[in-house]
Amino acid sequence: MCDSKCGDKCIPVLICKILLIIGGINWGLIGIGMLMNNDWNVVHMVLGAMPTLEAIVYVLVGVAAIMKIFGCKCKRCVGGECINCETGSMDKKM
Repeated sequence: MCDSKCGDKCIPVLICKILLIIGGINWGLIGIGMLMNNDWNVVHMVLGAMPTLEAIVYVLVGVAAIMKIFGCKCKRCVGGECINCETGSMDKKM
């Protein structure tokens, strides 16, 4: 039996989810900042002194969005396996 906590099947999916949350919050803050005539780009505030690293973060968020669109193709995600949190065993989803 699958537990609801088993939704994240692999580490890349989890990383993509985190990057998309960061990107979404950043874009929301940019929009709010524009309405208030401020610059609320958090990624730029944190990494503005390192433009190359800032660009890498933006590229990673874009890659995460593309991966979300097409889905993860790893063996674990495609096979539909998950870890049963109670027993620690691998079970097939029904």
